Amino acid sequence: MDFTTAVNHRSEDRRQSMSFFCAYHLGIKTGRRINERRFNKGAAAYVDRYSSHLMVCVIGILLLSICDAVFTLKILANGGEELNWFMAVLIEDSVSKFIAIKLALTSLALILLVIHHNVLITNKIRVRHLKYLILTGYSVLIGYELHLLKLATA
Repeated sequence: MDFTTAVNHRSEDRRQSMSFFCAYHLGIKTGRRINERRFNKGAAAYVDRYSSHLMVCVIGILLLSICDAVFTLKILANGGEELNWFMAVLIEDSVSKFIAIKLALTSLALILLVIHHNVLITNKIRVRHLKYLILTGYSVLIGYELHLLKLATA
């Protein structure tokens, strides 16, 4: 009798069938898995729940995006110029369209980044690290815009 080989019974599908709309999809009931499984280390891993600090980062990015839109409009009112041609076209067309599309694009990008937050980009860098980099970049941008507004009012 050989006791050195371990039997992996995970190949069997033990999941129950789920209706199209269920409590998990609506966010009423949350799953249990936060981290990826050990045997999938390095592969794209998707989880049932997301950590709270990840959601704080996402909300921070959204709030900084709103501040960026407001400060951009204030800078333009003080004689500044929009360098992003796509946003410049939106601002010329309608301010409300500019804000709506800016926030929609930011939100959709964040949704995709949150879904894939455990995916490895390089050996040690995951997508979740990009979110922290984006948060830092937005913070620097807001600081720069505040400096520009201070110069414009001086």
